[in-house]
Amino acid sequence: MYSIRPVNDLFLRACRNEPTERRPVWMMRQAGRYLAEYRAVRERVDFLTLCRTPELAVEVTLQPVRLVGVDAAILFADILLPLDAMGAGLRFAAGDGPVFDHPVRSLDDLARLGDPDVERDLGYVFAAMRLARRELAGAVPLIGFGGTPWTLAAYLVEGGASKNHGRLLSWSWEDPRGLARVLGRLADVSVRYLQGQVDAGAQAIQLFDTWGGLLDAQRFRELALPALLVVVEALRGKVPLIYYLNNGAHLLPELAGLPVEVLSVDWRLPLDAVRKVVGPDKVLQGNLDPTALLSSPARIAELTDALLREGEGGGHIVNLGHGILPQTPPDHARAFVAAAQRQAPAPAGAARQG
Repeated sequence: MYSIRPVNDLFLRACRNEPTERRPVWMMRQAGRYLAEYRAVRERVDFLTLCRTPELAVEVTLQPVRLVGVDAAILFADILLPLDAMGAGLRFAAGDGPVFDHPVRSLDDLARLGDPDVERDLGYVFAAMRLARRELAGAVPLIGFGGTPWTLAAYLVEGGASKNHGRLLSWSWEDPRGLARVLGRLADVSVRYLQGQVDAGAQAIQLFDTWGGLLDAQRFRELALPALLVVVEALRGKVPLIYYLNNGAHLLPELAGLPVEVLSVDWRLPLDAVRKVVGPDKVLQGNLDPTALLSSPARIAELTDALLREGEGGGHIVNLGHGILPQTPPDHARAFVAAAQRQAPAPAGAARQG
């Protein structure tokens, strides 16, 4: 379908903290609205149709590989698809983002949700994964992903996006055991869904915890971590696991021992400060501020060079600290990737080839 580079396994070697000749680079939300080619596809179909049509999902999955030159592809999908498969009634309302027609705000609501057959109800994701692997032909690794149980619950309980997550947090105080049942159910579905991605060809899995930072350290341990560990332990050792936490610098001490290969962090702390908390053995991913890509290409190169220096002293995968912004000029995205690939020798603390 596309003209892409020869085999490039830098990303997988970096995930395993193996020697690399340079650090790999990719971007969260790298297939998205900043690319005119993506917008052209979206003019033809709505978002959920794009997710549910393997040929189209693969087309946009490969766009950043061809157009931006990243070292890994991530399958185009949405973290909320498993909730739709459970019968929560996902739709995307213009200007409001995701909305669930059947939110879960009680255990009775939970009982009304179905138990999806992931191959039947989410098979379109697996079909896209298999097709993407064939089209990539080893040119770069393919990442699968899902939301953590806590982050999925944040959308399911609120009925969509929320500014303060009042319903979720109220439930967490009033009936933490009941909410734990919701999280356990989401963990079970997530395990089957993510295992299906692995079986279909995902070479790494990223877990997105967009809303983990809502909790303080003690409540994170009590509420979010048990269900997260169910997912992590089920997938552990099958493919490299990446855990991304947004707005959660205060939780880094809790994550130092999380049994994942890669800890992906937002931009709110420099990587060398993160390294001091989590230690030298954890591979770090990130963490340039996405708004930095709105500056000039020359400034982007300077900031990327500074990021690479901060990432020394252990394994490092170059990325943004959140998803790329839709208004980012594609040339600026390419400038970031080119700067990382040009200036990214293996970290000083990692073993080198030769």
